[in-house]
Amino acid sequence: MSLQKKFLKSKPICKVTFKLDSDVAIDAKKAAIVGEFNNWDPKKGKMDKLKSGPFKTTLDLETGKSYQFRYVLDGKVWENDESADDYVPTGVSMEENCVVAV
Repeated sequence: MSLQKKFLKSKPICKVTFKLDSDVAIDAKKAAIVGEFNNWDPKKGKMDKLKSGPFKTTLDLETGKSYQFRYVLDGKVWENDESADDYVPTGVSMEENCVVAV
């Protein structure tokens, strides 16, 4: 898994590319990224499956903020990103949410 950040000079936006490796999503037919940036809605966070196996998407996020997020595989399996900037308790269970700071 990886996070790549590209800060724009022309506006306060960072293009963040989220990649979910194929070894994590080995049997998944679909993947979504959900978080504070899309109201935790899998329909708004659909990821594209690459021919080589991983899932990938790029989001424009406002700079100067931190966003909690997680991945959802096939609408039921929740995964974290090992390359997240931080982790915080979900407040719902013993699970943690990932954090990306831009």
